[in-house]
Amino acid sequence: MLSKIKKYRHGFIIAIYFVAYLILFGYLEQRPVRAYHIVHTVFDDMIPFCEIFIIPYLLWFPYVIMTVVYFLFRNKNKKEYFQLIFNLMMGMTVFLVVSYIYPNVQYLRPAVFPRSNIFTRLVAEIYRTDTPTNILPSIHVFNSLAVYFAIHHCQALKDRKWLQRGALILSVLIILSTMFIKQHSVIDVCLGTTLALFGHLLFYPQRVEDYEEQRSLSNMRKKKPEQNL
Repeated sequence: MLSKIKKYRHGFIIAIYFVAYLILFGYLEQRPVRAYHIVHTVFDDMIPFCEIFIIPYLLWFPYVIMTVVYFLFRNKNKKEYFQLIFNLMMGMTVFLVVSYIYPNVQYLRPAVFPRSNIFTRLVAEIYRTDTPTNILPSIHVFNSLAVYFAIHHCQALKDRKWLQRGALILSVLIILSTMFIKQHSVIDVCLGTTLALFGHLLFYPQRVEDYEEQRSLSNMRKKKPEQNL
């Protein structure tokens, strides 16, 4: 038992952080706020409510959890595990800081659902348990992309193209779902994406350099035949 705890003790980092995050998030949700900043764009009004997107929205929870569990228990490369959790912790901490200094809210949710079905009932349950406050930047968007980047750069999964493509598709669907079920504004999504790209540059710098090097070599190969002509 002690050997198992010692072997996976690095898992306590994300566990402790997650508990601290929930406590701080709960405080931010309950604290009295004089005035919220309304998050809204004209593009939000152009996006229709589509309850079927509750499916990828809810898949976000097992998607993130299962990925962290895989990198903790199955992936032998500890560096990749730390890249993932420190990236997640960075983005979620930024979210907490923004929510504290810039209290925000959205009023995009429909007052009455256009239809009644199992999907609208699931959306209603989300609305009941999740307030429309503290939405900027979108953690659904940030975490989805952070998890995808971890899967994409994982050496043990580099040959499983189907898994990488599936993770990308699921991440895109989750991002779209935040807007289609009116949980987030386009602004939240854009800032969540920007934060995720920053995290990618910060925690996967070597991979970015490798990509640039490969692209340069590819361009050089293309130029050689032209020079011969």
